[in-house]
Amino acid sequence: MSRLQEQRKKAGLSQSRLAKASGVKVHMIQHYEQGFRDINGAAVVTVKALADVLGCRIEDLIEPAE
Repeated sequence: MSRLQEQRKKAGLSQSRLAKASGVKVHMIQHYEQGFRDINGAAVVTVKALADVLGCRIEDLIEPAE
């Protein structure tokens, strides 16, 4: 499970509610959660918008380097 998905579930939000509240398209949230796109390469404003809605820090969404 991705960190984004963990934080989203902890916040009790669906992908569509997170998308609406953050302004990030739902398919991008799906891609980040499923690993099709690397959230570490996302624009800072995108990750900040997600973190603000989820009530967490940006660092809580960034995946650790392998």
